[in-house]
Amino acid sequence: MLIKPQQLRPIPSFLLPFAHSSPPARCLHQNVRAGPIPAPTPFVPDAQTFLTLIGRNLSQHATKIPSWNALFSLTSAELKELGIDPPRTRRYLLRWREKFRRGQFGIGGDIQHVADGAAELRVVEIPAPGRTTGTATLTPGMRKIVVNVPAGGSALIPREKLVPVKGFRIKGAHTIVGEHALPLKGGIAAKLEIKEGLWEERRGHKIDGGERRQAEVRAKRRGEEKRAR
Repeated sequence: MLIKPQQLRPIPSFLLPFAHSSPPARCLHQNVRAGPIPAPTPFVPDAQTFLTLIGRNLSQHATKIPSWNALFSLTSAELKELGIDPPRTRRYLLRWREKFRRGQFGIGGDIQHVADGAAELRVVEIPAPGRTTGTATLTPGMRKIVVNVPAGGSALIPREKLVPVKGFRIKGAHTIVGEHALPLKGGIAAKLEIKEGLWEERRGHKIDGGERRQAEVRAKRRGEEKRAR
């Protein structure tokens, strides 16, 4: 029996002795080189604070990371050697590390005046750039914004350097509201404290085993319910 060339099928690559396959996508993060090391900020001055802010109990590994430079230069494999597990925790750390490198901070990341782990917020008036809507006002031609000031608000900040703090707004005459805003005595100011999980991205809650096993788990449950009838 003669076999025509068009009837021949190619040999699958996994059967070839010298075939090379690409690494799984989930493992690519292990070989990614770290980018430039960003400078610490007033709100995030060291590795301990960074790990505390992003949450997921990463602050328990703070003693394993000796410096700010190490935090932003260690590879995934090196983090594993230091005992930072499971892999999803390392991926989470690496993701937040890249966000910080790009200037994508959580709430309070743009704050410049911090003392004893807390930043003070106050309401100030600045000239309105034009007609504004939805902004609390006291004086015609002025508008209110929430700014970060040194503790006690005693130091004067040049008006041209006043920048609104993201994530906060004014309710009523001078009440500062926003996630994690803690009112100070007198109600004319508030503070934002550095604490565990302030920037944490919550994990989704798995239902019926998550996406991969969901159909299997639900089919098994339906079968059990039918047999129980």
